[in-house]
Amino acid sequence: MEQIISKSEFDVAIQSPRLTVAVFKADWCGDCKYIDPFMPEVEDKYARELTLVEVDVDQVGTVSEEQNILGIPSFVAYTDGRELVRYVNKLRKSREEIEQFLDRAVEVYKTIHK
Repeated sequence: MEQIISKSEFDVAIQSPRLTVAVFKADWCGDCKYIDPFMPEVEDKYARELTLVEVDVDQVGTVSEEQNILGIPSFVAYTDGRELVRYVNKLRKSREEIEQFLDRAVEVYKTIHK
């Protein structure tokens, strides 16, 4: 997963016409560490349909606030600079829940880019 560590990197990543899902995380977040072991497999599974980028909330300045990220890890899908769907809450996320969200993001993206 590409690491996003600045607002400018984030802005470039979400401007892509490709479906881009930002995973907002932090080093100190226990629930973020929980998803780390299986995320490479999830990324491989969805590699043809989307790009996953990791956004460190402590390093990206005002991005988390601007994107209204209130809990981490959070997942937000973008294309062409606009948000499509988000999976944001303060609860621990399972692999199944993350994959359900990614399936939904792909579905929404396909309705826009026919």
